[in-house]
Amino acid sequence: MHLYLFFHPILPWALAFAAGAMIFIVSDEMIPESHRKGFEREATFGIIVGFLTMMSLDSLFS
Repeated sequence: MHLYLFFHPILPWALAFAAGAMIFIVSDEMIPESHRKGFEREATFGIIVGFLTMMSLDSLFS
């Protein structure tokens, strides 16, 4: 029970950090790879639209 009291307030911050780290890693790998063939604008727009769609669905279904 003591561990619950310690980790309960930390859990949202830890999950937010993990999500931010995952978004950084994915974007760090995807953006340069998608810009190699000359479709920079379309690739960046696609990543932004995909992220906004994901966040909208998360807000809609949570």
